[in-house]
Amino acid sequence: MNAYGPILVLGAIALAFALVSVVLASVVGPRRYNRAKLEAYECGIETLPPSAGLVQRFPVKYYLTAMLFIIFDIEIVFLYPWAVASDSLGWFGLLAVALFIVNVSVAYAYEWRRGGLRWD
Repeated sequence: MNAYGPILVLGAIALAFALVSVVLASVVGPRRYNRAKLEAYECGIETLPPSAGLVQRFPVKYYLTAMLFIIFDIEIVFLYPWAVASDSLGWFGLLAVALFIVNVSVAYAYEWRRGGLRWD
């Protein structure tokens, strides 16, 4: 249990900081609500009221940007620890990371084909 003590203390400090920040912001922060602040906000697109009965579609570009972030984020999250421990993993680690790169490349190729890497 002594090995997990610092991790538990750090988790408790992070949780306390998050809770104190949220409570303090709601107590001290300004309360000037208006109609614009209470409306739903989605990707900078003006939404129609639900009573209009129209379904508004979002451009695919927003989802492609999110997908690109997830692709590179997951790649870094898994490749950094592999790079640190690559000596001790041997051939099995090399094969595992090669399969991972192939999987990430499929998502990257899809993103590239859909035009997610073009600056418009």
